Amino acid sequence: MPVAAVGETATASQTITRESIEAFAELSGDHNPIHTDPEYAAETMFEGPIAHGALSAGVISAALAALSGDIIYLSQELQFEGPVRPGDRVVATASVREVIGGDRIRVETTARVPQRDETVLSGEAVVLSVAHDES
Repeated sequence: MPVAAVGETATASQTITRESIEAFAELSGDHNPIHTDPEYAAETMFEGPIAHGALSAGVISAALAALSGDIIYLSQELQFEGPVRPGDRVVATASVREVIGGDRIRVETTARVPQRDETVLSGEAVVLSVAHDES
């Protein structure tokens, strides 16, 4: 499989559910009540539970993994621009912008909630994209 090239774009999507939020809380140990306690969350500025930022960012990881080659995360800069709520479908896009040396590439990353026409995450990743030896 060839490596990712400038101009290549990949996407991934995931519907965030109460169950996925609870599972992420268990896996990560992050039981912040803004995510896990509907009564508590209703009294916050969000007026209800929201997903963990890292759960939403996981959809970006899936988009990166869909690029050509074997993708290895090196860094990720993220701006959290809006909340993700249970029932939201998050669509992430990874667009290769630059080869920065060797197997390292710079990738623009975004995550949107299409039903609200809202960008919820944006940023930039640096990844290794290496050819997969299929022999």
